[in-house]
Amino acid sequence: MTNSYSKDRENVISGITTFDTIVQQHIGNINANSSMNAFLLLNDNAIQSSKETDKRACSLSSIDGINIAIKDNISTKGIRTTCASKMLQDFIPVYDATVISRLKQKGAIILGKANMDEFAMGSSGETSYFGATDHPSFTGYVPGGSSSGSAAAVAAGFCHAALGSDTGGSVRQPAAFCGVYGFKPSYGRISRYGLIAFASSLDQIGIFARDVDTVSLVFDSISGEDEYDSTCSRLSPSDSFSNVDNSIDYHSLTIAILPENELLGLSQDVRKVYDATIQSLKKAGCTFKELSIPASSAWIPTYYILATAEASSNLARYDGVRYGVRVNNDISQDMTTASRSDGFGKEVQRRIMLGTYVLSSGYYEAYYKKAQKARRVIVNGYKSIFDQADLMLLPTTPTAPFKRGEKSSNPLEMYLSDYFTVSANIAGIPAISFPAGYNDQGLPIGLQLQATFNQDEKLLHLTKQIASLIV
Repeated sequence: MTNSYSKDRENVISGITTFDTIVQQHIGNINANSSMNAFLLLNDNAIQSSKETDKRACSLSSIDGINIAIKDNISTKGIRTTCASKMLQDFIPVYDATVISRLKQKGAIILGKANMDEFAMGSSGETSYFGATDHPSFTGYVPGGSSSGSAAAVAAGFCHAALGSDTGGSVRQPAAFCGVYGFKPSYGRISRYGLIAFASSLDQIGIFARDVDTVSLVFDSISGEDEYDSTCSRLSPSDSFSNVDNSIDYHSLTIAILPENELLGLSQDVRKVYDATIQSLKKAGCTFKELSIPASSAWIPTYYILATAEASSNLARYDGVRYGVRVNNDISQDMTTASRSDGFGKEVQRRIMLGTYVLSSGYYEAYYKKAQKARRVIVNGYKSIFDQADLMLLPTTPTAPFKRGEKSSNPLEMYLSDYFTVSANIAGIPAISFPAGYNDQGLPIGLQLQATFNQDEKLLHLTKQIASLIV
């Protein structure tokens, strides 16, 4: 079954099929592959929505009838939203996130809520309270994280597109592992209202699809200023789809790449795909410059200090009184401690403790304040890079997908999976992972393109043209 929205849309308009049929096929496919655990629940109203969309098949809007999966940390009115945590296992929001409201207004069909790492904390899809997500093509391998279910659902053909959240690579890394496109916009380009916060200065809602056209259509539909989000940029909705097919002069394109010493951690199979891509682009006429993002040795520490500090603050509300499960334990442990110990998984507890530590009075100057200074160095470094180059090409991940359980006992090794993705979140710039090849086992390998702040439309346009040379 194809999950190309444009093809399905054309078939509906020409009378070959209906959106109702497509939705029922997708739901049947999801149920037949329930062991993948890509979805935590399906939307009971999806079929009814598809029937209503079929009534206006002669006058469809840009994303009318698109089947979309929603990461389970994005608020959906009347539909359970758990963050894949026991803490929120029974939480039903009373409002829609801005992105959900906009999708509904444009006629999108919300297919269901996708599995994820608990509270978006993880790089493998293994920390979900409701069980790990399996790789869509290789049983026993991880699909990446934290937006594991969203990436797996798109790759498996369960939907046309999916929304995820990207705090340090949580859209791009699973996109690379699953062989699909994963786009993280500039900070503030898509409203975060209704996204349950992990690290507010880093979080961004992102988009998964199997082609750039679908990514562009969804981006154009959900971007733009939002009165409910004070961090949202005051820009009109994007118009990326109208320009995505424009041809480019590859000879006028300058692409930045990292110096050799910053690629030493790459596995041989990822390096092979990376080098082959550069050669293809050189043959097309692209110019390459070796430019370093400053403080590369501090990317991971900076990210995890900032992210855990913000997480410890954002998750303080889950105390058994205001939000979350409540455990009335014996007098040896107070109710809040018992509730948080029972409601949060080990990885979430680990990050809360790390964040609380770096914000404590004795260590704030030594850790958090230094991380903020490092962030400024990285932001300025990117500005210098994009003064000299149109794009930056990076690996998305250091390795191909790994087996489930392979890194679970080593948190530091798991954190290093995000080495090439966190800097874009620290700087707030747009980035996209695109399918670039496979290793000898057939496991997908993705590469990443980055552009300067608020050049999202340019990034999508160039990505489509560049990816066409690789495929």
